[in-house]
Amino acid sequence: MHYNFDEIIDRKNTNCIKYDKLETYFGAKDLLPLWVADMDFKVPPCISNAIIKRANHEIYGYTFRGDSCINSIQNWLKTRHDWVIPKEWISSSPGVVTALSILLMSLTKEGDKIAIQSPVYHPFAQVIKDTKRKLVINPLRLTDKGYQMDFKQLEELAKEGLTALLLSNPHNPVGRVFTKEELLQLGTLANTYNFMIISDEIHQDLIYEGYKHIPLASLSDELAQRTITCIAPSKTFNVAGLASSVVIIPNAKLKQKFEKLLSSMHLNSGNLFGHTAMQAGYEHGSEWLDQLMIYLQGNVDFLRSFLNENIPNIKLIEPEATYLLWLDCRSLNIKTNKLNQLLIQKAGLALNKGTTFGIEGEGFLRINIGCPRSVLEEALKKIMLTVNQLKK
Repeated sequence: MHYNFDEIIDRKNTNCIKYDKLETYFGAKDLLPLWVADMDFKVPPCISNAIIKRANHEIYGYTFRGDSCINSIQNWLKTRHDWVIPKEWISSSPGVVTALSILLMSLTKEGDKIAIQSPVYHPFAQVIKDTKRKLVINPLRLTDKGYQMDFKQLEELAKEGLTALLLSNPHNPVGRVFTKEELLQLGTLANTYNFMIISDEIHQDLIYEGYKHIPLASLSDELAQRTITCIAPSKTFNVAGLASSVVIIPNAKLKQKFEKLLSSMHLNSGNLFGHTAMQAGYEHGSEWLDQLMIYLQGNVDFLRSFLNENIPNIKLIEPEATYLLWLDCRSLNIKTNKLNQLLIQKAGLALNKGTTFGIEGEGFLRINIGCPRSVLEEALKKIMLTVNQLKK
C-alpha cells in the first residue's frame, strides 16, 4: 500500500496545540507552525481502524495494558532494535515526561544532582527543577563531526557526586544517534561512579538510513541494572494525544519504587485507546513507518538543498534521526530571540528558538519537517525572504 504524505490536512479547531495554541505560545494566530513535535500526517490506517473498531464496542470502562499489547512491545523491540526483554521489565506512564518526573521523585532525593546534555529537550531541565533536584549541565560539544558527548567534563561532574543523568537518544534537538562506542563509554562512567541513566528513547524508530539505534540497556546486564528506558509510539506513529508510553526497568527494586508512586497517583491503568493504538502500530505499522522515513529523508534532502542554494548563512546540522532538525543560524549575526520574533512578525512562522533547549542553543533554530513537502517549501521561502531583508 502506498501512503500519501503529501496530503494537506486542516488541523485547525481540533484542540490541537500545534495550531490552536499559536497565540498562547507565539502571540499570533495566523502562523505556519513547524514547532511542537507532532507530524501533520494521518496515522497509519491500522491504528485508526483499530480505534474505530474498539470505539464501536461503545463501553469505555476502566482498563489495563493486556498481554497482547505487552507482547507487541516485546516483538517490536526485538524486531526493530534487536532487544529482547521480559515482560517483567515493562511498566507504563501516560507520557515520557510524566515518567521522568515520577522516576526522579521515586528514585532520587531532593537536592540530588541530575545531569543533562544540553542543548536538549527542555522538559528535562524543568522536571529536575520542579522536583527540587539540582540541575547539572554536561553540554554536548559541536565539532567538525557533529555533536559529541563531553566525557571528560562528565567524569569531573561524576567525581563530585552525580545521582542520575537524563539521556536523550536519539537526541532531541541535535538529531544524534549515539554509537555503541559512545554508549559503552557513557556506561563505563555510570558503572564507575555509580549513577543511574534515565534514557529517553522516544525517537528510537525515526532513524535515517546508515544509522542504527542501540538501546542503552541492551549493551550489558550491569548497565541494564542502572538504566531506565522510556519509549512510546507517540513520535513513531503520530499518536501523542493518546497519552500512552512504556517505561522499561530491569532492576526489580527500582521498578517497585517507581510503580509504588505511579500507583499512588492513579496513573498506572493507562488510556484505553492509547493501548489500542500502541498494539496496532507495533503489530502492523512497520510498512507505514518505512515509507514515512523515506519521505522524511526526502524532506531533509530538500531542506539541505534549499539552504545551500538560497540561504547559505543557515547550515543544517545533519540529522541521524527524528523529524526535528537543528539549524545553525549563527552566521546571520543576530540574537536568537530577535530572529525568532522576526520570523513570527515578518514571515508568519512558528519555529522553536534554540535557547529553549539551553543557552547552548543560542544562534540555532529547531524546525519540524514532519509535514507535506509543499508546506516545508513554503516555510523555507518565508525564511529566505526574512533573511534577505536582514541584509538590506
